[in-house]
Amino acid sequence: MDATLHLAQEPAADELLGRSPLAALVGMLLDQQVPMEWAFAGPHTIAVRLGADDLDAHEIAAYDPEAFAALLSTKPAVHRYPGSMAQRIQQLCAYLVEHYDGDAAAVWSDAATGKELLTRLNELPGFGKQKAQIFLALLGKQLGVRPTGWREAAGAYGEAKAFRSVADITGPESLAKVRAHKQEMKAAAKAAKAAASAQ
Repeated sequence: MDATLHLAQEPAADELLGRSPLAALVGMLLDQQVPMEWAFAGPHTIAVRLGADDLDAHEIAAYDPEAFAALLSTKPAVHRYPGSMAQRIQQLCAYLVEHYDGDAAAVWSDAATGKELLTRLNELPGFGKQKAQIFLALLGKQLGVRPTGWREAAGAYGEAKAFRSVADITGPESLAKVRAHKQEMKAAAKAAKAAASAQ
């Protein structure tokens, strides 16, 4: 994996995301309830605090849970909920060690179809359907992982020029478009909720 991503909007963090499959997965895992850039800068922050230039699933899975939580909680914290996210990252790494010998890229490297890849991503701890589809779209659109039917498996996130998720962000302009789309979706959801409660 060797791509140029612009998700953290920070050169060193984006460089790690582009070359490290595990960093990309961890960034996706962290991408909830915090700004996207904060989430995707997280893997680089963790690597620096571990004194490494990459993340290692074996090392993280075996790390003392309290010490790992403290590592993520040190200011500036890696996430708004560093304790629970530390636990989720360790669960993800333990799963990768058990099922893929710690090799995050093995989740997608030999997937024959988009459907198979989506199933594998869905099985990862902390990855629900939406997160799995967004990551699948990111793999296809920016990381060159395109098994047969990947766009269909990614659903709306797989559509070309959709500007729906991190899969579509390649710089500041596309970031603004994705932000605008998310705000529209939130406003629509809020209006629908208000309409339902008014009935």
